Amino acid sequence: MTPRTHTVANQSPPLADHDVFVTDAALREGVARYASEGGATRLAAELSELGREAGSAATQELARQANDSPPVLRTHDRYGNRIDEVGFHPAWHGLLGRAVEWGLTGGRGEQDGLLRRAAGFHLWYQVDAGPGCPVSMTHAAVPLLRAEPSLAEVWQPLLTSRSYDPRPAAAPEKSGALAGMAMTEKQGGSDLAAGTTRARPADGAAAGMYALTGHKWFCSAPMSDVFLVLARAAEGPTCFLLPRTLPDGSRNVFRLQRLKDKLGNRANASAEVEFEETLAWRVGEEGRGIATILEMVAATRVDCVTGSAALMRRAVALAVHHTTHRAAFGGLLVDKPLMRAVLADLAVESEAATALALRLAAACDGAEAGRSHDRYLLRLAVPAAKFWVSGRCTALVAEAMECLGGNGYVEESGMPRLLREAPLNSLWEGPGNLQALDVLRALRTEPNVLHAFLTEVGQAAGADHRLDAAITAVLTELSDLENMEARARRLAERIALVLQGALLVQHAPPAVADAFCATRLGRDGGTAFGTLPAGLDPAAIVDRAAPVPAG
Repeated sequence: MTPRTHTVANQSPPLADHDVFVTDAALREGVARYASEGGATRLAAELSELGREAGSAATQELARQANDSPPVLRTHDRYGNRIDEVGFHPAWHGLLGRAVEWGLTGGRGEQDGLLRRAAGFHLWYQVDAGPGCPVSMTHAAVPLLRAEPSLAEVWQPLLTSRSYDPRPAAAPEKSGALAGMAMTEKQGGSDLAAGTTRARPADGAAAGMYALTGHKWFCSAPMSDVFLVLARAAEGPTCFLLPRTLPDGSRNVFRLQRLKDKLGNRANASAEVEFEETLAWRVGEEGRGIATILEMVAATRVDCVTGSAALMRRAVALAVHHTTHRAAFGGLLVDKPLMRAVLADLAVESEAATALALRLAAACDGAEAGRSHDRYLLRLAVPAAKFWVSGRCTALVAEAMECLGGNGYVEESGMPRLLREAPLNSLWEGPGNLQALDVLRALRTEPNVLHAFLTEVGQAAGADHRLDAAITAVLTELSDLENMEARARRLAERIALVLQGALLVQHAPPAVADAFCATRLGRDGGTAFGTLPAGLDPAAIVDRAAPVPAG
């Protein structure tokens, strides 16, 4: 008789087939808080439907397949004709198609539209971050087209459509379209003004059409239908809308040189691309391209914050789930005081990130409706939030992985993919230094942003002495803006922490708000996760963060 040496015991079950929305208290309560009168019930029902889909084993399997079968570059067809296409596994189309169908590329002009979209983005990003890239850029491209009504008439209905149509075809033949972006060049990177791609008015073409020649070091989502591109025209850097397929059905010159071999985001494609007399339409004035494109960047930066918050939430959910089912040293891991302290600290960080992301989404709705407070708040809060939340994501995911021990280091746990994804949002749309400098720029050039910030956090004034002291410290920092560049990161961090603290003091349970204020504002704790001071209630925080299956 063969001895039984491989009995499987004391393993946590997969975290699957649960409602990712309903079991996320911070997300659920935030949506209810910011929804319009009568809108909360509708949003909860819609988001719960998406949450169940995001939490299903079938959807998680699609994410695994899409990452195990990354995109493939196809430069030529079987006959030698140049086609410059990217091939994707069917699982990728399933994930991206569902995101489009649910409306993650739209939301503007609808009641609670951007709040609904941000919450949905938060849920679907937890399945896989890859589709978030084309979804985010498509969503952000629409406002730029308002400057060119003729382009908006053609492309806005397609970019906001809920029909997923991946075929390479001219706009009249499409039921929906996606937008990509090609800005950076190898010699300049984030210094967009250093770009060398040239643009000249196209021979014999209608006004506004240009021919572009140059090379882009990063082209995001190269399978898209149109791209926002920077090129240097006679008056300086200018923004252009570049279609993959021209109106007559012929292929534009869009030469994919190679796909990037990236750390993470492997289900999605990024490429190097060359233009040679490639046709594109001007968006905005000549020479104003960087200012024009920054309107798009502001929207995608909000998605960087939301996506990072989503990765944090997924990591915390996996850590709490594992330790709730895993026994060691005579009891469940989740009941061990030191493990509970780590989990609670991670949960506080995650909830603060979600609270800030949802406040930004609500402010986006407010800015669309013409509320100046929200518009000025976004100008300061978006770069500060992107700097802080996206920067914290990698450290949080790494610590959450450690909660699973060796199990967290294997692909089946899901943690390695989260860890590979975590740094991306810090790099995309400008790394941390650029965000910190943008915070300084906003304070120096737009006096109303400070008033909006103080009005926002002033709603929580007097509720916690540590928050009050942190607000005062920010004002002290601002006394010398002219000589602050070397301290810009410190300022951006403090602004983000004060915003998070104000939100949690007003809206989170006392256990969460107290832990945040003690450790992030009062500095009554160490620099490592899990170094909480005495007197807090970590058990209540962990219970709140648990991804308990619905029903």
